[in-house]
Amino acid sequence: MTMAHVIHEFGGAEQLRWDEVTLADPEPNEVRLRQHAVGMNMMEIGLRIGAYPGPPLPFVPGVEAAGVVEAVGSDVKTVAVGDRVGYAGLPIGSYCEARNFPAERLFPLPDDISDKTAAASMVKGMTAEFMLRRSYPVGLGSRVLIHAAAGATGLMCVQLARHLGAEVFGTVSSDEKAAFVRGFGCDHPIVYTRDNFADAVLDATDGDGVDVVYDSIGKDTFEDSVRSLQPLGTLCLFGVASGVPAPLDLMSQDLLTAKFFTRPSLYAHSAKRDNLLDLAAQTFSDVSAGILRTEIFAEYALKDAPEAHRAVESRKTQGAIVFNV
Repeated sequence: MTMAHVIHEFGGAEQLRWDEVTLADPEPNEVRLRQHAVGMNMMEIGLRIGAYPGPPLPFVPGVEAAGVVEAVGSDVKTVAVGDRVGYAGLPIGSYCEARNFPAERLFPLPDDISDKTAAASMVKGMTAEFMLRRSYPVGLGSRVLIHAAAGATGLMCVQLARHLGAEVFGTVSSDEKAAFVRGFGCDHPIVYTRDNFADAVLDATDGDGVDVVYDSIGKDTFEDSVRSLQPLGTLCLFGVASGVPAPLDLMSQDLLTAKFFTRPSLYAHSAKRDNLLDLAAQTFSDVSAGILRTEIFAEYALKDAPEAHRAVESRKTQGAIVFNV
């Protein structure tokens, strides 16, 4: 038996119920993990309220954790008992003390990366890596707009964009957060509660717009994200915190600007094991080198996850949240 947060019904943070669950023996291709630190992501809020597709109810949410291998299935060759490992992605179910997990979806944790740092940087850092290096390769002189720049993933994107030589625009909800993201390399923080971000971008670029927008908000930002782009610019929609945008009619788009639209996903970019290992290694290398600075806003005991969800939904957080197990 082990403890886990189980969602029996969609709804508020109170739907995260700290229950005792039965843990079966690992399948031949699985390992049993004793988890030490679990990362929190916006995805879990979407899963909890039913906005994102997930397993049938009841289920345990969560997509990343760091821990130690306690047992291995009969066919497992890639890891051994005692190995420090992490994972970022499917199958869902990280809000627990221990779990079984496919061995092929694990990657090693470097000795200089603590469990807490790993839990705070895997999904967020790997997302920044594939979006800024692959979905739209940012380079010297690129102009980028990053929504929710003070959030955990936003901060990773800001730092990597700056490292790659970009001019960085970022939306935030307050002057306090504007000052915060400026310290991580955001050249142009835009307080969207006061200023229209598309107008601010166009004013700052003499009407040209940016090369790429990384949009994790969705419905509330989509149209102005498109308006912020220069001709042949790229919109990367990787989240829908405010809801799913209206359907896009590509043939109605402006023929003189011919924008590119993509829906990047960590799960697609890490579906092949080689890509997963490369993304993890690049992320940890950048964290070790100080290119990506992990900002842990708060730590909670895993059993207190509902409290953390409420804090994030109140928009009072900036940076990553980690659950200690």
